[in-house]
Amino acid sequence: MMCAGLALAMFIAVEPSQAQQKLDTQLQRATTEFKSNLEQLLALYEGESKQAEAQLATVKELLAEGLVTRSELKTAEDSVTRTRERVAEAQAQLKSADVLIAEGLVEAETEESPRKIRPNPAGRALNALVQTRAYIRYGGARAWSLSEAADIKQFFAYRFGRTLPIGAFGQSALHNRWGYDHRNAMDVGVSPDTPEGQALMEYLRANGIPFLAFHFAVPGKATGPHIHIGLPSHRIAPTWVAANVGNISRQ
Repeated sequence: MMCAGLALAMFIAVEPSQAQQKLDTQLQRATTEFKSNLEQLLALYEGESKQAEAQLATVKELLAEGLVTRSELKTAEDSVTRTRERVAEAQAQLKSADVLIAEGLVEAETEESPRKIRPNPAGRALNALVQTRAYIRYGGARAWSLSEAADIKQFFAYRFGRTLPIGAFGQSALHNRWGYDHRNAMDVGVSPDTPEGQALMEYLRANGIPFLAFHFAVPGKATGPHIHIGLPSHRIAPTWVAANVGNISRQ
């Protein structure tokens, strides 16, 4: 993680191709660790769930013999419920990990490859619309905060009758591992090429909200077209990493 904070300085000292190789290696290592931790966590929760199930079966037998109370049975049943919920949550995180990784990798490639951007000559740095084969980037017309996400959720639910499919809300464990600042952004799992994506981008532009809309998935990784709402993610400063290393290590 400390290497992540130093990556930006390294870009100045090496050729772009070398810098990109170093970044790719770093992100791949963090990605592998992220999924490995999720798999280990799932295995731990599954073990706890099996133990809770076995304990419940034992308590039921003892209750039939009059050796325990119904209160003790309730405690055992609650334990089974909690462990099952943990397993389900870990399974859901692992299932969505590939999509989250795909989205993050595309964002990282965009942030680290400014030379590929071909802005509209008539556009300004702020409120400018940039379109490439891979993505659409809108700079926004005002300051935006993640606290305004409720308005976007309400618009989407009213327009399409379903919940806004948010993949990452604010700083995720994966962004921490990669060393990217995603604290004031959220990723929405809709393609900009769909009616939902088109309507969402129109809403964002009409309200001056910055976004990055990605057309494609990361080859060999997972399906990942999505809309990143907020300013582009940037490398986290080494001072922030050092101050939050304890929190990062626990995610």
